[in-house]
Amino acid sequence: MMNMLEEAIIYATVMHQGKVRKFGDIPFILHPLEVAQILSTLTNDQEVITAGILHDVVEDTDGTLAEIEKRFGKRVAALVDSESENKYPGKERSATWKQRKAESLLSLKNSTDIGVKMLWLADKLANIRSLSGMYSELGEEMWQKFHQSDPDEQNWYYRSVAEAIELSLNKTGAFKELIKHINFIWPGTFDSDKARFKKYREVSVDGCELLGRGAKGDVYRYDEELVIKVFNENNTYRDVETEIAQARKAFILGIPTAISFGIVSVGDRYGAMFEMVEAETVSRCIARASGQVRSYAELMADLAHTIHGISVSGDSEFPDASERLTEYITDGVGAVDEALGEKCLQLLHGLPPSDTLLHGDFHTGNVFLQNGEPLLIDMDRVSVGHPIAELSDLYYFYVILGEDDPSCVEKFMGFSYSTAKCFFSFFLKRYLNTEDKDRLKEVTEKASLLGYSRMIRKLGKKGMATAREQEIIERYAGKISELTGRLDTLAF
Repeated sequence: MMNMLEEAIIYATVMHQGKVRKFGDIPFILHPLEVAQILSTLTNDQEVITAGILHDVVEDTDGTLAEIEKRFGKRVAALVDSESENKYPGKERSATWKQRKAESLLSLKNSTDIGVKMLWLADKLANIRSLSGMYSELGEEMWQKFHQSDPDEQNWYYRSVAEAIELSLNKTGAFKELIKHINFIWPGTFDSDKARFKKYREVSVDGCELLGRGAKGDVYRYDEELVIKVFNENNTYRDVETEIAQARKAFILGIPTAISFGIVSVGDRYGAMFEMVEAETVSRCIARASGQVRSYAELMADLAHTIHGISVSGDSEFPDASERLTEYITDGVGAVDEALGEKCLQLLHGLPPSDTLLHGDFHTGNVFLQNGEPLLIDMDRVSVGHPIAELSDLYYFYVILGEDDPSCVEKFMGFSYSTAKCFFSFFLKRYLNTEDKDRLKEVTEKASLLGYSRMIRKLGKKGMATAREQEIIERYAGKISELTGRLDTLAF
């Protein structure tokens, strides 16, 4: 009786019969067999190696996932599916190249099966071995033979794959060989140390006190002197490096920010270590003493003034905040009502040019107090733009998130929704230095327009909205429509 691998080899050989590789006129079946051989150096998991043999069947033959599942099981089919791109029938392969790659990268980044990462590593290593050989002979002329002839786009793809699998597989010889080939074709893409033996310091946060949660990760008290920010699974080593570099730039400009002194691995995620003796987040301070919410709100408003009082030059390399807000509108209310989205974009793009520095993720969970002095973390969204961007984020965090589910704010911030609303009110009064109700209402409405569109985008990204979510989306779109009817600018 044949085992799974033997049956897969026969099945793949039949399915790929008569087909040859794109370059070299060699039988196509040699590629999946090479992928399987690479996988055998990474694992003895027969389902993963079987998927390596079958990984091109759905994409390049008339074989189906249903047939693979029937013959080889659900997991093998799922592994093959992770490597099978949408063909977009009727469209030129060159026209859909970037879209196909971006979509397939999402399946890699979102997968929790290590077999998916191994399969991708083996496939890309087999491919780039061939690319390196061609590049040695043809140089840059090689790219004219591909659907994607721009070497920078090809670099983006291979770099993105390597970054997505690095933490899980950086100790393997296959990963190090992949890095060597990438650096050969695109010199300087990765630090050459990545192609040599390197062991990240491994730490555990089991039993550590959770200090706060953010969009990109959780922050823990590691010991009396250190805190560690554990990034979400889809953040790569490069993402962590970028955030640390942004923090250093912001610190030089005068923002009181904590600088990480080391990147570590925490299970299958990256972490950044910070020295913060007896520091705690403002969220925890408010949770412990909600009666003092006004003083903490005023501290945060003063910190916002410090940040917004910094102007940066046009070549600062910080992105324009309007790019992020444009996405909120386009993918939020614009996806529900295109005409309404266009009105919102006109208001956004009507803001005067600004070189004001913004934090981009400004909330009490991202600010630590050490000896009474604030220190910011989460610096990956530092940008430039009009302060309405920062105020809209605050309104979103402290008001909108809890309108239909107060527990959402309570879980995120660590204190009650009623306290959160008080926080925003006290913050805005201090920030604007006014008790004038009309003035406060005016700025709140401008912030809410952007915040509601962000919330619509959040609900829409989840896929098919439930009946309740659809009702919320329509209600928020109605609020935005009402606001666009009477607002002629978002500036204040």
